[in-house]
Amino acid sequence: MTTDLIDLQISSGIATIYLNRPEKRNAMSDDMRAHFIAALERVSADKEIRALVLTGNGKGFCAGGDVAGMERRMQAPAGEVGFNGWTRQQRVHYSVSLLHTMPKPTIAAVNGAATGLGADTALACDFIIASDAASFTWSYINRGLIPDGGGMYFLPRRVGLVKAKELIFSGRKVDANEALQIGIADRLTGADTLVADAQAWAAELSKGSATALALGKTILNQSFELPADQVFAQGSQAQGICYTSTEHRDAVMAFLNKSAARTGKE
Repeated sequence: MTTDLIDLQISSGIATIYLNRPEKRNAMSDDMRAHFIAALERVSADKEIRALVLTGNGKGFCAGGDVAGMERRMQAPAGEVGFNGWTRQQRVHYSVSLLHTMPKPTIAAVNGAATGLGADTALACDFIIASDAASFTWSYINRGLIPDGGGMYFLPRRVGLVKAKELIFSGRKVDANEALQIGIADRLTGADTLVADAQAWAAELSKGSATALALGKTILNQSFELPADQVFAQGSQAQGICYTSTEHRDAVMAFLNKSAARTGKE
């Protein structure tokens, strides 16, 4: 699936989405978001895809929201600005939710600047691997805005509340080394091997049971908000489903057969 704005490639069960607006540092326009949502929906629904890598073409990962689109929104009649903004926010939140709740591992391979919405989008992934050219900036404050792509939820969970406030209030740039140090990035690698390293990591993370991965991720995503008894209850329900899965049955039978064969030799 390739469009002028999104390039989706699938190889050996690993999907890679390239944000494809390099002349604008992959700034997210409304049209680009529509194509992005379509790609995420396809990846989420395709059982042959085990994991997702998200990156950007060109020098930037994602420069945030398209400023030209901001200008057009301000030119709308005063009585329509609020509702138009609300409608757009529903699409933003839907795309972030698709990424965050994807029932398989997701990795942001940050190849350059991840700014504003771009930084939020990276955080919506399970893991972040960054090249030495990567940077992260929650620059909303410079446009008189607050993080609207999930940053106020995801960033404190990675760096703590006080550091998240500092980064959001100042809008300062975080380079790749600092990002690793404070927990924004999980790994650093070279620019030339970034996507390949991300894909290899995605393959490693997704080689286990797809059923267990999906159920486990769903519960882990809620574990900071739920009391222990609810996490335990959800875990019990999920384990009951895992007991019935083909992956569990095959794994148990393979272990028993291997054990029987070893005992027979002895």
